[in-house]
Order: sequence, then C-alpha cells, then structure tokens
Amino acid sequence: MFYCYTCYVPVENVPIEQIPRVKLPLKIDIIKHPNETDGKSTAVHAKLLAPEFVNIYTYPCIPEYEEKDHEVALVFPGPKSVSVKEISFHLQEKIQNNVGGKNDDLDKPFIKRKKTEEQDLNDSKCKDTTLKKIVFIDSTWNQTNKIFTDERLQGLLQVELKTRKTCFWRHQKGKPDTFLSTIEAIYYFLVDYHTDILKEKYKGQYDNLLFFYSFMHQLVKNAKCPGGKETRKLTH
Repeated sequence: MFYCYTCYVPVENVPIEQIPRVKLPLKIDIIKHPNETDGKSTAVHAKLLAPEFVNIYTYPCIPEYEEKDHEVALVFPGPKSVSVKEISFHLQEKIQNNVGGKNDDLDKPFIKRKKTEEQDLNDSKCKDTTLKKIVFIDSTWNQTNKIFTDERLQGLLQVELKTRKTCFWRHQKGKPDTFLSTIEAIYYFLVDYHTDILKEKYKGQYDNLLFFYSFMHQLVKNAKCPGGKETRKLTH
C-alpha cells in the first residue's frame, strides 16, 4: 500500500518528494459512493496529486450547488449531457433562465418589472460564467444511479466525454469502453477543457494525474504477464 485510503496521504515509507503535485485550472468535487471499495477507487489519486484543488465527499454528504449552478457542472453520461465545448454556452443560458425565473412576479407594475429585468440581465452579463468547479461521481457504474438522481445534483449542467475510451484494468461487463474510471474522467476532462475552453495548446500539464494510475496499470500488466510473456496492449 502506497497511501492511506481514508486520510489521503502517502504512507511513511513512500518518498513524498518523488510524488508530483499538479496544479489544476478549476476545483474538483468527487462524490464517493459509501459502498465503493477504497482499494478499488481511483478518486484518491486526484486528491493525493492535487490536494489543494480536490475534495472528496462520501454520499449522502453533497455540497450545496443550487446558488452556484451557473459555474458548476457534473461529468456523467446521459441523454441531456453536453460536450466540453458546449459548457460556456449552456452556463450562460442557465444564468438567463435564472434571471427570467426571478422576474415572473406579475404583481409588480409593468414598468418596475421591466426595469428589474433589464438590471438583472445587465448583472448576468457582468457575472463571470467561467466554469469554476466540476463534479465527479466515484462508484461502480451499477451503483451510480442513487447519487446521480439525488435532487442536489439535478440542477447541474451535465457533461459527457463521448470520445474517450477506458484503459482501466477492472472493466465492468456490459458497459461501453467510453465509461471511464474516475481518474481517467478527471484527466480527460481537464485535457479537453484546456484545449476547448481555455483555447490553449496542451503540453502535458495534467499528465501527472495519472502518476499512480499508470504505475498500477503496469503492475497489473506485469502480474498478467509472468515470465515477460507478451500480453494484449491495453491502450486505445
């Protein structure tokens, strides 16, 4: 064991100076299913490598996002999900919808109501619509529904990584290879965010998020390959 699964710190015999620290462009919340086996979860990798940017909560503990749903999104596949490229547009749309909802008070005089609407629209244009936090669910795919359907997550913009394929060694039967492990989803989201939202060339800034993942991937590969025999390549 290289780290504590509950306090998210390396164990004493692990040289801390050899563990990289990763700076992220936004905050990350991970909602962990209470029945998720700690030793099988990759969520802790993110907390170990980017501790200042990552928080892990065990369900039913979920932060309140209702007042900040214009700057928070949930990464989870589904019919209502959008691509990373579409995030900014939908967050702005969410602000405008919130403004409209506030001004449905028909008891106000028309002129006063119109002034209020104009003021709120101006305020919304000044409001920073940049994504500030992204939420991930850490669970087996068969257990995700309980967390995903929680009312505290229902107002969040839903984002899907449709073009990425998993290399996880614990692939779940019956699920497509686009269903990623938690650390894969975090990594691929940040890469797409960097190029599609920040409009910057990706130069490997977040590659070290896969530090533990790639190490364990190699351990599993070696365990399946006794005596150095060649095995099927796991990358896509």
